[in-house]
Amino acid sequence: MIVLLDTHAFIWWNQGGSSLSPRAREVIEDPDSTVLFSAVSAYEIALKFARGSLELPTDAALYVPERLSRHGFDILPMTLDHALRAGALPMIHKDPFDRVLIAQAQVEAIPIITADPAIGLYDVEVIW
Repeated sequence: MIVLLDTHAFIWWNQGGSSLSPRAREVIEDPDSTVLFSAVSAYEIALKFARGSLELPTDAALYVPERLSRHGFDILPMTLDHALRAGALPMIHKDPFDRVLIAQAQVEAIPIITADPAIGLYDVEVIW
């Protein structure tokens, strides 16, 4: 199964995973799963770290790549198709980072691991 992590799911996974649902942990841990991490989530993490609203044990520029490598997660770049889909989504969810993740999940036809109920209001499969 190929899945996309919401930013908070990536953070929670790296904090030990106890905030994740049992189903989310199961999918992430499954050796047959390909877990994708959006470049947009890296931007969100770096921005929140720089603003002081997210604490990390090291600088975001070190933390994110190290954690991706440690867990074997793959990077999903943002493409033109993703950007255009995000811009065309109904304004159910106003967070621009989440809107891109929704668009990426739609364009790539993959589920997203998220606890955010607003994401489930879009035409996207949610794992939680």
